[in-house]
Amino acid sequence: MTLRRTVLAAAMLALGCSAAQAQTRWTMATAYAEGNFHTRNVRAFIDDVQQATSGRLQIQLHFGASLLTMPNIKRGVQTGQIQLGEVLLSVHGNEDPFFELDSVPFLADTWEATAALDRVSQPYIRARLERQGMIPLYMVPWPSQAFYTRNEVRNAEDLRGLRFRTYNALTLRMAELLGATPVTVQVAEIPQAFATGVIAAMFTSAQTGVDTAAWDYARYFTDVGGMRARNLVFVNARAFRALDEATRNAMTEAAGRAAVRGLEFARAAEGEMVERLRSRGMQVREPSAAFMTQLREVGARQTQEWVQRAGPEGQQVLEAYRAALPR
Repeated sequence: MTLRRTVLAAAMLALGCSAAQAQTRWTMATAYAEGNFHTRNVRAFIDDVQQATSGRLQIQLHFGASLLTMPNIKRGVQTGQIQLGEVLLSVHGNEDPFFELDSVPFLADTWEATAALDRVSQPYIRARLERQGMIPLYMVPWPSQAFYTRNEVRNAEDLRGLRFRTYNALTLRMAELLGATPVTVQVAEIPQAFATGVIAAMFTSAQTGVDTAAWDYARYFTDVGGMRARNLVFVNARAFRALDEATRNAMTEAAGRAAVRGLEFARAAEGEMVERLRSRGMQVREPSAAFMTQLREVGARQTQEWVQRAGPEGQQVLEAYRAALPR
């Protein structure tokens, strides 16, 4: 009898240890390079989650669009093909205008304005994602935007007729308003697109320029600010709710830290990446006052077009944003 109890106790202990050591394995996809500050922030977020859960939740990251391309990541999370994803939110602007609000040119072109827009728009974005079966975890802005060209850009006329890289509906429209020819090109395809003449100009951050070795295909970098669009890290709602409460809390807390850390990374990258481009021989230029006036006129027109698409809620969030701007 004693022996039977001992064997049973040992079996139950083994079963308990096995259950305690059971792991949940998730997959995450991002389109950005491993050295990109967004990817470094994602890796720190994953490490944070795995440490906080003592390894019970394991997350495998696929970066550089190696698993899914940028336009397909959101659908992958929504359908449960993968559990976690990171996207440039404005890529999905054709689906819903609120997803592209942060990319309206010159609507929020300072760090303070970016923070105000983030505060007032997050509830609208959360509601839309949750209706689609996803939960936002955190958002991190990009640094300021610049024009990459082979020849110096002094005004909008210098862009007229150029084949201009676009990546969402707003940059496509901006290219049209500037008289350029829009061509959709994903990040991973930029160097080849320049080399083969598919594009001759683009509008993006210094970070993306470094990621794609812009010094190999462009000579001038004209930093105009423009906007600080956000990357979104999000999770499949069903997968998230299937986790135990402690793991859900660990992920939510890690996401909060990632938002703070990511903003610090973004602000640091704004200067560091420009210097990296300069050190590689790129000509860093400040835009002329006349060029900035032209760009702001384009931005004002795109803001009004965005409100028309977004309807009453769009007008509501725009008014809330303007009221939240620092005086």
